[in-house]
Amino acid sequence: MALRHNMFDHDGVRTHYVTAGATPGEGGKDRTIVLVHGWPQTWREFRLIMEPLQADGWFVVAPDVRGAGGSSKPEGGYDKQTMARDLKALLDHLGVKNPVTLFGHDLGMLVTYAYATLFPSEVERLVVSEAPIPGTQAYESVLATTTFSQDPLWHFHFHGAPGNAAEQLIAGSEFAYIRSFYVKLSANPDAIPIEEAEHYVADYTAPGAMRAGLELFRAFEQDARDNQRILSEQGKLKMPVLAIGGTASFFLPVAEDMLSEVAENVTVRPIEYSGHWISEEQPEQVVQQLREFTGGGA
Repeated sequence: MALRHNMFDHDGVRTHYVTAGATPGEGGKDRTIVLVHGWPQTWREFRLIMEPLQADGWFVVAPDVRGAGGSSKPEGGYDKQTMARDLKALLDHLGVKNPVTLFGHDLGMLVTYAYATLFPSEVERLVVSEAPIPGTQAYESVLATTTFSQDPLWHFHFHGAPGNAAEQLIAGSEFAYIRSFYVKLSANPDAIPIEEAEHYVADYTAPGAMRAGLELFRAFEQDARDNQRILSEQGKLKMPVLAIGGTASFFLPVAEDMLSEVAENVTVRPIEYSGHWISEEQPEQVVQQLREFTGGGA
């Protein structure tokens, strides 16, 4: 598979993105799937599913979101509506005309959800995975858990605290801290091997990267206000929404109720024998769920 790495500049932000398959106008089927990663990862979390998706005839786009990987790390703009507009500018730059399928994982799910609310006519289908949506009752319920040992999202409180205490406490222990998430939130701790963890840690120890990553969490209050406002103004999403999550993760028990708050047409499917990192723990199952949801392969 030929992966193409490129850069795109827009409004002072440089986005690194990776593509596979025929771009629009090159004679392909002109169907696009956009893969948006979470924290603490980059486009690489989708490396195991990009080839089968490309083989199915998709134009696959996997950006590093603002603040991550090879993308620039501005001081602000980490609310998810701004990040959705980054994605919109990239797809316009690539010449994507037809409605797309979006797949967002972890905090990337919040970006794709924001995109679907801002540009609903440009989204054919939305696939979401492994994150609570700020502004929903489910989000408040999940984060209300305060017992450390029972709280899968304890780091939301830590990372979201104002000031730079989180950066200071993590500094010097980045590898151990970041890798602990890959191990503790997985059903198979070997799914993200040491060499892949080293890729991610190198990206998140680049100048400004840890600060930028934590800003994603600090923007949750703004995200909640934005999500509640747009839901009040526009109503629920109308396009089909698929939620997929690992059977060993927190997401599946809350997914249907949470998404029913914001979308009319919701399907929830499990990824068996997986924790949080579904595209690396069980890539074949993820691809199969995408095929079934989007109408098959090539």
